[in-house]
Amino acid sequence: MFAVIKTGGKQYKVAAEDVITIEKIPGEAGSAVTFDQVLMLVDAAGTQVGAPMLPGVVVSGEVVEQTRSAKTIHFVKRRRQNSKRKKGHRQELTVVRITALNGTAGTAKPKKAAKAKAPKAEAADEAAA
Repeated sequence: MFAVIKTGGKQYKVAAEDVITIEKIPGEAGSAVTFDQVLMLVDAAGTQVGAPMLPGVVVSGEVVEQTRSAKTIHFVKRRRQNSKRKKGHRQELTVVRITALNGTAGTAKPKKAAKAKAPKAEAADEAAA
């Protein structure tokens, strides 16, 4: 069983007991978080795909820690211009452990097979014979 959630402008495929690193969300270590923007849910009943979100489906998690990413360096040099610029950036992140996938939306409905339609001319010929 897994779900696809959306947070921080990105999408993540998660399952129970997964540990994911996402963009910073408010909360202390040990606090509970819920993700209500669920795009897709796959379970024993089948696959549910939202348009764009699944109503009533919630993914629960627990904040493990608030951290920062490794430093990325942005360096610009224009040759022969005596021009250089160096900047660094560390993105603030939250590490979350997924605790439960609560799929309370409607059950998945399999698609029906298309019916083969006979042309009207053949149907009229068969009715006359």
